[in-house]
Amino acid sequence: MNNTFDFFSLRSVNLKNELFAGLTVAMTMIPESLSFAILAGLPPLTGLYAAFLMGLLTSILGGRPGMVSGGAGATVVVLMALAASHGIDYLFAAVLLAGLLQFLVGLFKWGKFVRLIPQPVMYGFLNGLAIIIFMAQVVQFKVNTDTGMAWMTGGTLYVMGGLTLLTILIVVGFPRLTKAIPASLVAILVIFVLVAALGIDTKKVVDIASVSGSLPQFHFPDIPWNWETLQLIFPYSLVMAGVGLVESLLTLNMVDEITASKGNANRESMAQGIANTINGLFGGMGGCAMVAQTLVNLNAGARTRLSAFIGSMTILLIILVGAPFIEQIPMAALVGVMMMVAIGTFQWVSLRIITKFPKSDIFVGMLVAVITVLLHNLALAVLMGVVISALVFAWDNAKRIRARKYIDSDGVKHYEIYGPLFFGSTANFLEKFEVNEDPDHVILDFKESRVVDMSAIDALNKITERYAAQDKKIELWHLSEDCRSLLKNAEGVALVNIKEDPTYKVMPGN
Repeated sequence: MNNTFDFFSLRSVNLKNELFAGLTVAMTMIPESLSFAILAGLPPLTGLYAAFLMGLLTSILGGRPGMVSGGAGATVVVLMALAASHGIDYLFAAVLLAGLLQFLVGLFKWGKFVRLIPQPVMYGFLNGLAIIIFMAQVVQFKVNTDTGMAWMTGGTLYVMGGLTLLTILIVVGFPRLTKAIPASLVAILVIFVLVAALGIDTKKVVDIASVSGSLPQFHFPDIPWNWETLQLIFPYSLVMAGVGLVESLLTLNMVDEITASKGNANRESMAQGIANTINGLFGGMGGCAMVAQTLVNLNAGARTRLSAFIGSMTILLIILVGAPFIEQIPMAALVGVMMMVAIGTFQWVSLRIITKFPKSDIFVGMLVAVITVLLHNLALAVLMGVVISALVFAWDNAKRIRARKYIDSDGVKHYEIYGPLFFGSTANFLEKFEVNEDPDHVILDFKESRVVDMSAIDALNKITERYAAQDKKIELWHLSEDCRSLLKNAEGVALVNIKEDPTYKVMPGN
């Protein structure tokens, strides 16, 4: 469905799946958004407002039906230091600016570059994220004491652990009975009823924070809008925009694979940008696509924008009128659901086929996972993975440059070059030539090669100068059109006798 308002079309839409999926997403997003806001030292409602605004706007404007966005820890963690040092209005300003940057990425169609992320980086990203999601649930086994947060002990721990285990068993076993209702939603309701009926004393949502409030109010950040302020917030906004887009576009790719359909990365980038800009103006902490909630949504059978729309509106209703009910949901139910999401997020196939991966790919995947877990910086992890993968690719291709040499009946020596000539292969390329021993006429044949960059042009310059210094003639054959354009644009490069070839229409050089 490509129409912006396609969720209003009821044809071929499973309304039951979309409704139940949206409700389940809302239930799992509320404690997570609250936890992220509290972690960042922000008012709890900033997290809920972000969940509502991000979910609503991206469900309408986004480029990927079935994807869920909300107030994500990956983005707010970036802004924690700014909020702590300068106040919450500076955070809102940074979110607003980050949204504008994300919108520009989509407007200029730069979202497509996410396709350059290799599969080992994707595996590392998802595995690291799965570990983060799981560990975040383990932290819920802490309670407030007079001396701060402490791990549960005794009966409190046994009750929390038992309810969590029961939730997991329901999530695993209920689909064997029926898939008409999402197992996650059933698990949450069963644990809620069980705790309420038996009067079990256990940690609940209200123990984290209150979720009651009003509609988001327009609030333009109250800061001095000048060059000094821009210098202060721009680095934070840039990193937040990058983290948000990386996580959102990787999530988009994940949904593409699961649903065997194609999302629009540039449209999603603009939607994320608009949503974050609105967040900055209406008191939300900002966010991006949420992998865990997206998986909950898809596992519940949702495939359209309707479920995310329902989820966001459910969060708004909870803020306005449903808080007393939602605040009584046991945290064990939500912890169990999210633990199962973490298990589902982990790419177990990457462990089964690890022996079939090149060692460099294994290293990249593990590095991305480790950085993701240790630093909680998804953008940095993915960036390092892409850079290392690119360097490994360059190194492998650099070793593939080779030359087939022979002397024809006229005494002319031919060098037939195979493999790309670029910055990584120039050293090996220059070692192929025997300038002192070669005859007076030499031909470099690039029929099976490609001149890629300025380093390659410089290498051609060096080799032609070596032959010219010994008064030997050298010709370049079979240069492709883009190679000739690259050579033509390189001023000051002393190439000699680029032979005109009738097949390739090679233009004579200077």
